[in-house]
Amino acid sequence: MNEPLTFAVIGDSAASGVGDSNSVGTYFGWGYHLAQAFKEPLVYINASRPGAQSKEVLHDQLPKILVHEPELVAVIVGGNDLLRNGFSPTIFEENLNETLAEIERMGATSMLLELHDPTEIVPMPRLVARVCRRRVNAVNRVTQKMAKRYSSILLPTRSLDGIYQREKWHVDRMHPSRIGHQFIADNFAHLLRKRGFEIGNVRFSTSNNRSRKDSIKWMLKNGTPWFLKRSLDLLPALLFLSVTELIHIARHGLDSEGAQIFFPTFEPHQKINNHLEIERVS
Repeated sequence: MNEPLTFAVIGDSAASGVGDSNSVGTYFGWGYHLAQAFKEPLVYINASRPGAQSKEVLHDQLPKILVHEPELVAVIVGGNDLLRNGFSPTIFEENLNETLAEIERMGATSMLLELHDPTEIVPMPRLVARVCRRRVNAVNRVTQKMAKRYSSILLPTRSLDGIYQREKWHVDRMHPSRIGHQFIADNFAHLLRKRGFEIGNVRFSTSNNRSRKDSIKWMLKNGTPWFLKRSLDLLPALLFLSVTELIHIARHGLDSEGAQIFFPTFEPHQKINNHLEIERVS
């Protein structure tokens, strides 16, 4: 009998399966559905955690899976980095680069996922949407760059047909629903087959996992506290960035992309750090 393939997942809530859980709160997610489709013996490890940023993925999660010497590793990260007021594309790139370098040194194949455009499904003020898109684009540029450097399997989320259909998204509109997770698993399966992995068809559910009543309960218990916490952390930065966005529009026009993005750090109850991380937009 052949030795089983070890497939490991590290990252944030999109990796841990938020949006796809059962009645007792057990998360499944796209990694679970993908693992179910493998035709060869498989060991499946998921060390991801909701809220994780790239630093945690590198220093805490990666060592946990390296001891198992996986042949396939999915690194799903970036969403929580960009939601913090001190977001630095440079630091994100350093963390992701070091993570993928370790995976390559082990001889494993890495998997990456581009972030979707949240402004397509989450209503928000126009200026905030522009700021959000810039941050998401900054993360995606780093992800694409690292995918080329390490020959990673990259899922181009935004180009998938039907990606923004409502049924594919959880009630919070930030995470995939059960069907959305299965959709991601199915598209990853297609890419993995091209690399020679033995994977069958991903099974799709006939319905999503949350009723309207259950969705409301989830939002009250999880969504509202998360929103309030992130508002205290990110709101000052968004206000500042909205002002700089207006200045940029006045100078360069509404459709200009040839600008610099500034990522300020605001520390509550402390002296504001005036250092600005700068990223060139091409």
